[in-house]
Amino acid sequence: MASSPQQQGQAQGGSQGSGGGGGWSPEQFWLLLDKADRRFARVRDLSLIGRQEPDAFAKAFRIYTQLWRMQQEHRHRLVEAGLRRWQVGEIAARIAHLYYTQYQRTADTGHLSEAFVFYHAVLDRAYFHDAADHVTPAKHLRFLARFLLVALLLARRMDTVPRLAADICALLDDSRKNLQEAEYKEWKHVVQEIARFLRADSPFMNMRPLRYSYAFDPPPDTLFTVPPSIKRRSLTLSDAVLCSYYHNEVKFTDITIDVFRMLQCLEWEPCGSFALNNGYSTQDESGQNHPNLLKDLRDAALPPNPLKTILYRPSVTHFLMVLATKCEELPPNSMMLLYLSAAGEVRSAFGSETSDKVVSSYNKLDISTIGRMSSREDDERGLWLGCRETEGIFLS
Repeated sequence: MASSPQQQGQAQGGSQGSGGGGGWSPEQFWLLLDKADRRFARVRDLSLIGRQEPDAFAKAFRIYTQLWRMQQEHRHRLVEAGLRRWQVGEIAARIAHLYYTQYQRTADTGHLSEAFVFYHAVLDRAYFHDAADHVTPAKHLRFLARFLLVALLLARRMDTVPRLAADICALLDDSRKNLQEAEYKEWKHVVQEIARFLRADSPFMNMRPLRYSYAFDPPPDTLFTVPPSIKRRSLTLSDAVLCSYYHNEVKFTDITIDVFRMLQCLEWEPCGSFALNNGYSTQDESGQNHPNLLKDLRDAALPPNPLKTILYRPSVTHFLMVLATKCEELPPNSMMLLYLSAAGEVRSAFGSETSDKVVSSYNKLDISTIGRMSSREDDERGLWLGCRETEGIFLS
């Protein structure tokens, strides 16, 4: 791993590191910033499938850690040399993006919390304010949308999520003249998706968190386990593929409302947001270093979160490629959860011989997003699982 949240926290407040020392000059910062831009461009389009961390990610993380240290230790000299606030904000936003990418790759919610801290710093300190000449409306909107997704995953629904949703709407209205018509319509659709998503998720705001929580769940050692006399081998849920094929499901980006809840149900670490919003913690959402024992409570005996791969209406080839890659890299004595959500109807009755039919026709399995639907479904596409020569079934 390139850098842990603890190491990054030291980088934030530290006075040591590669940025200090004699002989330092602003030119070194600009050269390192250009190098970081190139590294980030390589990382941006890397596939998240697979357990091996690409070298490009580790290198990009190290460079941005150095940049963050240098701008903290030499801010005055860098400002005199031409450093602008929006550039500091861009560095922080990219560090947050790298943390979020690391969360997607490792399922460690500690990285998600670190991404929130950096995103919130950019917003709270208004790094992109009055920077229209350098930060385009589309770029600013992407920043807000990414921050909104992180805030949703951390269940920051009381203050941060409504604020971000309002900021996106206001910025889109103010930037209509500066956006091309196609680009404006695309972002207008995103705003509508956000509104639908928040309406669907609002009834769950005051409920206990979906993640395992030390504040509300039984102690880990009291949870149900398979008795040793029955257990033949120790199996661990290490991977999950969450795939949605609904045609018009409530979603934000590629995360549908059901996949959004599955993501949190498959994680051990407590998000702490329920206790946070009800007075159990003294840490605010700005990420300041106030005492927060609930957030830091973690049981080392708990297994790591399963790696989760999210697919929204993938092609047949892509679905099979992801499934094959996950199966190939599945650790010994590990299980993989396959979650498929799709519209449709059962075309064959499930009887006592169903399992035998499935096994016998396994070699002729056909997966497709196109199938014949009843008139009640208005020709909505669904996930087809069945033999090429027979009717097969629709999953729902």
